[in-house]
Amino acid sequence: MATSFELIDEGVMRSVAVTIEDGRVFIPAAELARATGWTLKPEGLCRDAACVPVRDRAALVAAGGVDLACFAAALGRPLALDVAEGTAALGTAAADRSAALASLEAPDFSLPDLAGRLHTLSEHRGKKALLIAYASW
Repeated sequence: MATSFELIDEGVMRSVAVTIEDGRVFIPAAELARATGWTLKPEGLCRDAACVPVRDRAALVAAGGVDLACFAAALGRPLALDVAEGTAALGTAAADRSAALASLEAPDFSLPDLAGRLHTLSEHRGKKALLIAYASW
């Protein structure tokens, strides 16, 4: 039975039609391509010029489409999946996170000051900046 699911990838949430069987989420190949940009080809999962070979195609693809957990594993990306809530989030691959850390460049973000004016980190590129973070736990 097809149902609607919210898929978060690269910070963008998209509604996709999925099939759920025994706790596994299957997304039709066309929906996968629309939501993530990855297409299933004979050589594997492809996006733009990059292709990732798929070792166990039978586990990845079933009648209902592409198994979302196997898709994430094939790309080396973590997956947070809540079937009951109809939501899934694809994380960033470890290699991509490692490359970002190796660059020693903080990702850009924006925060308001006490007067409500928005400031971005990129405004201070090339200057020394002190960032203080606090967590209550």
